[in-house]
Amino acid sequence: MGKKSRCKGCCGWFLVLIVLATIAFGVFVTLILKNKKSDSDAPGPPGSNAKKYANALKIAMQFFDVQKSGKLVDNKISWRGDSALKDGRQEKLDLSKGMYDAGDHMKFGFPLAYTATVLSWSILEYGDQMKTVNQLEPAQDSLKWITDYLINAHPSENVLYIQVGSPKADHSCWDRPEDMTEPRPLTQVNTSSPGTEVAAETAAAMASASLVFKSIDSTYSSLLLKHATQLFTFADKHRKSYSISIPEVKTYYNSTGYGDELLWAASWLYHATGKQSYFEYVIGENGEKFANWGSPTWFSWDNKLAGTQVLLSRVSFFGPKDVSNSDILQKYRKSAESVMCGLLPESSTATSSRTDNGLIWVSEWNALQQPVASSFLALLYSDYMLTSRTTKLSCDGDSFTPSDLRKFAISQADYVLGNNPMKMSYLVGYGDKYPEFVHHRGASIPADTTTGCKDGFKWLESDEPNPNVATGALVGGPFLNDTYHDLRNNSMQGEPSTYNSALIVGLLSGLVSTSSVVQSFT
Repeated sequence: MGKKSRCKGCCGWFLVLIVLATIAFGVFVTLILKNKKSDSDAPGPPGSNAKKYANALKIAMQFFDVQKSGKLVDNKISWRGDSALKDGRQEKLDLSKGMYDAGDHMKFGFPLAYTATVLSWSILEYGDQMKTVNQLEPAQDSLKWITDYLINAHPSENVLYIQVGSPKADHSCWDRPEDMTEPRPLTQVNTSSPGTEVAAETAAAMASASLVFKSIDSTYSSLLLKHATQLFTFADKHRKSYSISIPEVKTYYNSTGYGDELLWAASWLYHATGKQSYFEYVIGENGEKFANWGSPTWFSWDNKLAGTQVLLSRVSFFGPKDVSNSDILQKYRKSAESVMCGLLPESSTATSSRTDNGLIWVSEWNALQQPVASSFLALLYSDYMLTSRTTKLSCDGDSFTPSDLRKFAISQADYVLGNNPMKMSYLVGYGDKYPEFVHHRGASIPADTTTGCKDGFKWLESDEPNPNVATGALVGGPFLNDTYHDLRNNSMQGEPSTYNSALIVGLLSGLVSTSSVVQSFT
C-alpha cells in the first residue's frame, strides 16, 4: 500500500510538471508571436515580391549621379567627369554643383528645387526602407548635392539665382557636359523682378531638407532652415509670377500660378519649425484664396496642391488634437481624399485619364510624371491610413481600404517596370528590355570622343544605340495608345528628367516593404 501511495504521488507531480511546461510553452509562443507582430511594423529585408522594387530602386538612384554637375566626388558613372566648374563665376558665386535638368545641360531652378523637395519627402517617409537596401546614404548624398547648389544660389535675402545657362545657346549644341564651351549666363529673381513660385519652391526644398539633415548635421540643417525662412518671406512679400517677371522662362517651365507653392512651402515650414504661424498661413485667408478645396489636381513640378493636401493630411492623421481637429485642415484632407478616389479605378469618381491598359495618362510630353507622382501620393496616403488605423476611405458612397490604394500604386509601378503592351521597362537599366536611344547628350556620345558644339550632332542622328547607358533614367513614357517609339530625336517620349527620378525613387522606396510611417518628422 505504501508503494502505491508513492507512485500515485509521483504521477501527481508529473502531471503538475506537464501542466506548468504547457503553460510556459504557451507563454513563450505568445511572446514570440507578439514580437513578430511588432517587428512587422519595422522594415526588414524585402520579400520575394518586393525584391524587384528594391532592385529597381538601386537602379533609379543612379540617375542622380548621371545628372551631377561640378567637381565629382566618388564618381560612380564611368562615362561622366567634372563639368561646369565655372558656373556662377561672373557673379563671384560657386554654382558648379546642382544637377542638369534632363537630356540637356541647363540648370532650371524651379524643377530642380521640386526635385529636392520630393527627394526629401521620400527620405523622411521611407528612409528606413531605403536603409534596408543600402540606398539611404546615396539618397542623402544626392539631396545634399542639390541643396549645396541652392544655398549658393541664394546669396542674399531677396536674391535667388534660378537658372544657369541659356536655353537657346544650350539647345544649339549637342556635346558632352565635360566638353561644353557655350556661354552660361545667370538668371535671377529679386525685388525688381520677383518670382514667387520659384522662391517658394526653393523654400520648400530647404525646409524639407533641413528635416532630413537635422540628426546628421545640425549646423547644416539650421543653415537650410535659415535660407528657407528668408526665401518664404521674400516669396510672400513680393508676389509676382516669375513667368511674368521673366517671360523667356515660359518656353520651358512656365508657371500657371504661385498660390500652390506658397501653401506648399508654408506646410513644409510648419513641419520643420512647428511654428503656429505657418499653420495659420495655410488655414487662413491664403488657404481660402489658393487651396481650391474639393477640386482634384495632378501633382507635378508646376502644381503642388495635391502634394500639399496629402502633406497636411499627415497633420490631420498624426498632429496634436488642437491642430488636427481644425475644420479647415479637414478641408485639405477631404481634398486629398478626392484625389485618392479619382485614382482608384473601381471608384465611381475615377478619372478617365488612363490608357486602355490602366496607366494614368494626362500629357503626351513626359507622360510618366503624373502616374508616378499620383502613385507616390497614393502610397503615402495608404500608409497614413494604416499607421493611424484608419480602415476605410469613402468615395461617393463606396468604401475602399489602404490596400486598394497600394494596389493602385503597384499597378502603375509595374507598368513602368515592364508590365505593359510594349513589354518594355521605362526605367533605363532595369529588366531585359528598356530604351536604348534615350534623348540624353552625355549618354549618346562616346566618353573618349571630344566634340565641339555642332559636330556632336552626328551622335544625335546616329542610328546606333547610345554607347553609354543612362542608368536609372525614367524616360518620358508611352503615348495614349500605350506605344513607345525608341528614337533619339523623340524627346517627347525619350527624354528623362531629374524630377521624375525623385518621384520614382519615392514610389519604389515605399514599395520595398509595408510598414508604418513615422508620426512626426522631428
